[in-house]
Amino acid sequence: MSPKQQRGEETAGRLLDAALRLYAEAGEQGITVSALTRASGVSLGSLYHHFGSVDGLLNALLVRWLGRLLEALGAAIAGCGTARSGVQALIGGYFTFVREHPDAARLLHSAYADRQGMADTRRLRDAQEARLSPLAEWLHGRVAAGELAPLPAPLLEALIMGPVVAVARRWVSGLDDVDLDEAAAVLPDRIWSSVGRS
Repeated sequence: MSPKQQRGEETAGRLLDAALRLYAEAGEQGITVSALTRASGVSLGSLYHHFGSVDGLLNALLVRWLGRLLEALGAAIAGCGTARSGVQALIGGYFTFVREHPDAARLLHSAYADRQGMADTRRLRDAQEARLSPLAEWLHGRVAAGELAPLPAPLLEALIMGPVVAVARRWVSGLDDVDLDEAAAVLPDRIWSSVGRS
């Protein structure tokens, strides 16, 4: 990588880091051009050069953290010998990520992320294909081995991750009615009863 490319990546990284801090402080409405340039120390021209717009920056931030979450989930199931241990690892890995990266988790579970997901699902999935592949292959392999119910992958994904995402949403919203440790202890057996083959 040339020095110019390295400087460009560092500048883009500073903008992304500043955007996450601003999001944590004031939500989507806190991410303005002036707030970004002030918080990052990066010029207005650099912001537009790297991301095209504030929305482009927010979208890149979402893609960045979605990728990191998917990497964490892929790592969580990498050493699992059974579907049941894999389901438990996915749940634990998701909650660990949420706990360790609460600001990013708020973004990933936000109305902005929902809007982007609805408006541009295919592009978001395509951008994460390399990170999604290990998870899809794991699901397919467990179904083929007869460990998971023979359901289409989107339904298995919904049954496994739907309750996990719902709990994470409640937790990142600041509600005091859910405990991630309790959820990590209770959900694996409940989810397994809906997806496992006895």
